[in-house]
Amino acid sequence: MRAGALAAIFVTLLIGQLPAGAAKSSPPTPILLAAGDIADCSSNGAHLTAALIDSRPGTVAAIGDTAYPTGSTSDFTNCYQPTWGRFKGRTRPALGNHEYLTAGASAYFAYFGRKATPPGGYYSYRLGSWHIVVINSNCDQIGGCGPGSKQLRWLQANLAQHKARCSLAYWHSPRFSSGPHGSDETMQPIWAALAKAGADIVLNGHDHLYQRFAPLDASGHINPASGMREFVVGTGGGPFYQAVTKIPASRKIITSRWGVLRLKLGTNRYYWRFLSTPNGRVLDAGSSTCH
Repeated sequence: MRAGALAAIFVTLLIGQLPAGAAKSSPPTPILLAAGDIADCSSNGAHLTAALIDSRPGTVAAIGDTAYPTGSTSDFTNCYQPTWGRFKGRTRPALGNHEYLTAGASAYFAYFGRKATPPGGYYSYRLGSWHIVVINSNCDQIGGCGPGSKQLRWLQANLAQHKARCSLAYWHSPRFSSGPHGSDETMQPIWAALAKAGADIVLNGHDHLYQRFAPLDASGHINPASGMREFVVGTGGGPFYQAVTKIPASRKIITSRWGVLRLKLGTNRYYWRFLSTPNGRVLDAGSSTCH
């Protein structure tokens, strides 16, 4: 038999061993499961939100105030570990203000280790085709967040280096919020840097409610074409807050419900669902394209 015929037979046999459609297969669309203000031993909220994550794959964004009341070693051991601690291997955390009630947030850094990137606590990572940035909103603990600050200079360089069609940032204290903590103006330079770079989504906690905004520009004005969509998701298990006002750009407010925001991050489009305890009922959903 000629060599060409043998080669044809080999290729035929090889193709026959591949499952149908194998050559066209692609990795699954990444999922981000996010909430802040999580584990309080005086409440069963973190147990309920952890149950929502149990059956759902994806990277977990713990958006600060992970362990109440003081972010101590005891709080992480007794409150966080039995609940969201079982997702530690797939968690990318951010610092809240309660972590710093333990000096230098030392228990937080010890618990999450190198992933928490001590001592600054800010970092970035890739999730599918998305560039994800994690910010430390405790500006007074790290030398500020304004012009010339180490974190802002790092952020600007990071965004210039890691250009992506779609990008997302999260930190604890929201730039805009209708809750009792309200809008944090100290985060304006961070917000503006992200807007200038064309970021798509910002996730926050701190106010213990769920809130979704219209896309906003660097100054906080509605801009559907190129604005960033902010979600406040302080619903991980802490005590409930009520809205005290309604910012005009606010599009959805949900109070007195624990839950997790599920983001499906496509190559040029994202999909959101706010999953409420106890059974994952969807209380808010939608989608949008990246810039």
